[in-house]
Amino acid sequence: MNEQGYDQESTGPSGVKTEDYFLEDFDVPDGLMPDPQFNGLKARIQVHRIRPLYENDTSPSVPPPAVVLIHGRTVPGPVAFDLREPGTFGKGGALSLQEQLARAGIDTFAPSLLGYGRSTRFESGLNDPGNASLRPYDPPDSTSCPYPEGCDRTLNPGINPLDQQGRMLLVNPLARQRRRHSSNFRFARTDVWVRDIGQVIIDSIQRNEHDYPGDGRDERQVALVGYSAGGQHVGRTLYARNPLGGELLDRRNKIIEKVSCVVFVSSLFFADGPTEDPELGRPTFPLTLNDRLGSDVNWRMPMELLGCEATCFGHIIPGTQEQVWCQTMEQETLGRGWGGDDPNFPTGLNRAPTFSGYGWNRVVAGRLSKPALVIQGLEDTIVPTGPGTGRAMYDALYTALPPEETPNKVLVQVQCASHALLWEGCAGERCTPPPGTTSYDGTSPWAGPHSTLKAALKEWITDQKFNDAENGSFIVNESGVASAAS
Repeated sequence: MNEQGYDQESTGPSGVKTEDYFLEDFDVPDGLMPDPQFNGLKARIQVHRIRPLYENDTSPSVPPPAVVLIHGRTVPGPVAFDLREPGTFGKGGALSLQEQLARAGIDTFAPSLLGYGRSTRFESGLNDPGNASLRPYDPPDSTSCPYPEGCDRTLNPGINPLDQQGRMLLVNPLARQRRRHSSNFRFARTDVWVRDIGQVIIDSIQRNEHDYPGDGRDERQVALVGYSAGGQHVGRTLYARNPLGGELLDRRNKIIEKVSCVVFVSSLFFADGPTEDPELGRPTFPLTLNDRLGSDVNWRMPMELLGCEATCFGHIIPGTQEQVWCQTMEQETLGRGWGGDDPNFPTGLNRAPTFSGYGWNRVVAGRLSKPALVIQGLEDTIVPTGPGTGRAMYDALYTALPPEETPNKVLVQVQCASHALLWEGCAGERCTPPPGTTSYDGTSPWAGPHSTLKAALKEWITDQKFNDAENGSFIVNESGVASAAS
């Protein structure tokens, strides 16, 4: 346990309490994962919790609301949502979304889904470096491979590149020899993580009730937040599709009932994508690797060289890129010893699962029954937002949600924010709002997109509003001032 006290009103929290625990030893259901060798195996999910701490660890008369935060494709939950202040040697601070929500009286839970962080990765899954990609079939649809270790296919070489064994692992740990896969399937399908999220929702409510009993009359719910690829998993979690039928449909409906509202942060969304798993069989390998450059690319804005600021001065807060990578390596049990050209000095690599993308399209979004906030950075180059490209993705998500007021929905687009808006700042003259205006989050000069996101989550989780509005589209400008979009 780690306790951090602070001074606040007597009616609010007196500090925060941090804990890490596991949802232990559940059995992987038969047929859930693409590779049948994982059927019935024991697995566990890591959860990172930061909750409000009240004086003498008492429970307030009104229990604090709870939120479950779902990470994206590569960065696990404790890193994405509890980034420590660079140079503070382990202390949290303003960049930690979980800590700031907890200080505002919100109970926060950030799991690392199956295949991420310290959750189960399986010996014949992501723990085997031989399950990184091999050289490609040539041509791609060929059935003949000239290499004794085998060949691979991928659907998206930008996300799941080929021959990472040869390009990233050949020295550490493969000792100059590519290996055959011990699993020839993508690691997971979206519904694997939907099941994880359902478990965390139920567990978080139980823990919230235990630590903050209240008067026993309240029906506990949680807010659900999905960042990047996590938005796809969250959207799918809230889809009560008829093909489930019977007990499975009842179980899904019960989980959906436990959700009060939802937030999609820089979310993937494929308006015309498949609703169910297309079972294409690609990629043919379970493991994808990312290095430090692959981490830093999250901050990249249009027309910027990687690591350089061409626009939006101050959006890269000094030390944050290093801090994200260091915390990512802290969560790596094996990958920290992989990579590089010197066998004595591995550079460290971040392991991530390959998976099939489906189930978050206009059909699924159109049936969403929860108040929904969609928030994005307008300089995002990972899920790009330029005219005619990714920006249409966000507009399509907002449009695909049910009509306003049934339930309420809001779109927030943040200028001078990239895919890393979770941790992004501001510096210079642009950060001071013009006379007669104030930043949405109340900071002056504007602290940056990370502060706007935290303020938006606080308001949405507690009131299902943004800028006191239940519906509508907003722009947050480069000084942090929010206004209705034209």
